Amino acid sequence: MQPLTTPHTNFASSQLIQSSSSRPQRGSFPLDHDGECKHVMSVYLACLKKVKGVNDNACRELAKDYLACRMDRNLMARDDFKNLGFQAPGQPTQKAATGAGVGAGAGGGSSPAKSA
Repeated sequence: MQPLTTPHTNFASSQLIQSSSSRPQRGSFPLDHDGECKHVMSVYLACLKKVKGVNDNACRELAKDYLACRMDRNLMARDDFKNLGFQAPGQPTQKAATGAGVGAGAGGGSSPAKSA
């Protein structure tokens, strides 16, 4: 991808100044001007505030609900959740799959133990 070049005018000297920026990785998407997913976003933000920004499973599910809402209303392109950083239920995390997770046994190839 080539960077976008945006001209800016300096009002003091009337010189043309060039700055470059790059496009988002996943393209652009419309803002939710009509507030179609605002209720889900509000609950998600309240969850983040409650857990002080920690990556909590309950908040991750709300984030997933928010993205689903946006996809359902064509506010973003439909994509698999695994491509958006979410795993299917029951799949081990990347750390657990590589044996670097907490509680990884010496067996290496055995399936990870379920935690409650």
